[in-house]
Amino acid sequence: MRQSNTAAAILAEGKKLLMEAGRESTAAELLLMDVLGISRTELLIRLRDDVGEEERERFFSGIAQMAGGTPLQYVTGREMFYGRLFTVTSDVLIPRPETEELVSGALARAERIWAGKDGLNMADIGTGSGAIAVTFKLELPGTEVTATDISPAALRVAMRNADRLGAEVTFLEGDMAAPLTGRKWDIVLSNPPYIDPEDRSVMSDTVTGHEPHGALFAEEKGLIHYRTLAASLPALMAVPGLIGVEIGHDQGPAVREMFRAAFPDASVESVRDINGKDRMVFCEIPQNDYER
Repeated sequence: MRQSNTAAAILAEGKKLLMEAGRESTAAELLLMDVLGISRTELLIRLRDDVGEEERERFFSGIAQMAGGTPLQYVTGREMFYGRLFTVTSDVLIPRPETEELVSGALARAERIWAGKDGLNMADIGTGSGAIAVTFKLELPGTEVTATDISPAALRVAMRNADRLGAEVTFLEGDMAAPLTGRKWDIVLSNPPYIDPEDRSVMSDTVTGHEPHGALFAEEKGLIHYRTLAASLPALMAVPGLIGVEIGHDQGPAVREMFRAAFPDASVESVRDINGKDRMVFCEIPQNDYER
């Protein structure tokens, strides 16, 4: 039985329950901040304050879910991306910091290639929560942004995020680049499924047991979607053009080769993430090498 209803007491109990389940105990603090709607600084100030019964019930319900392996973001229903709060459900992947680096890298390259030009059109293939598409639109408002996904449920989440954050994005249902035919695109970004199914056994159950497998795993050792993109994008890209994809840490050489074969005169490079791992491949298509 709890001896106290203070924030400090229930936080301590929540951490204890997570540790006993072999989970990361610091998630309890983040959960309590979310339940109370306060910052960490405010929580520290209010540790001696009593927590209401409804908030206690929500907190310990969340603790029970996390003890069973549910990620914190699915418990709270949200995650930060590029400084903005996105809604997430089990229909979409949880946005990750590595994908923020894909967006920032694409924005920097777009500024260099087009030097502030408005009216660019950008496509986000396999949008999931909409994090890439919505962020790109809000960071570069003059761009026309379209996002695709094969999952109707994921598109519903993405549309909610676009509406709540005030981003005008067109959403299309379909597999990979299929919905994009019939026009040329200046920028194409994608964070496709890229995990080799054979790696599932060594992954955390918080990922494999809760995040959508269709957004995680891909055949041909995780490379099949890059092969599809390399085959379909030459007919869809404007000139100059920019393609950026997130990759697994060991997939750089294979993905670079696919895009170099598809765009022989383009500049193709792997970029490492903040942890020093290959995480992105960018393909810059020069002005004079391809017909529109």
